Amino acid sequence: MPENTNTVDENATQGATAEKTFTQAEVDAIVGERLGRLKAKYADYDEAKAKAAKYDEAEEASKSELQKAVERAEKAEGALKALEDERKLAELRAEIAKEQGIEADLLRGTTREELEAHAGQIKAYVGNSQRFPNVPDYGEAKAPAGKKSTASLFAEAVNAK
Repeated sequence: MPENTNTVDENATQGATAEKTFTQAEVDAIVGERLGRLKAKYADYDEAKAKAAKYDEAEEASKSELQKAVERAEKAEGALKALEDERKLAELRAEIAKEQGIEADLLRGTTREELEAHAGQIKAYVGNSQRFPNVPDYGEAKAPAGKKSTASLFAEAVNAK
């Protein structure tokens, strides 16, 4: 009996090592069959998609007026909060601009720290740029002490004739 066992083991080993080869036609048939099963599986996809859309429409239509009102109220509250946040930011921007002596429209940021940091950057940049002197007499030249100004000399010349 032990001899038969060895023979069976040898045959099993030989069978396991032998590989089955396929022709191109067999491979095409196998792939085609698998694709056919896959297409059949998803053949009703468009129909299911249409049914889902109809279900969503029916669900929306079946909502009570109260649910619709609640949703509108939540949306309005969100919009109101956004407007309040925008107003608070504008007030904060104006306050910091006044404190720093710059235009509020120049400031960027959403928190006090960001706005103050940006104001500091603006002031540092503007502080380094060339400034023109403030001329209270709008550029009219003043005559040195004891001399007449050009305007008064011209007036005298016109009046002298």
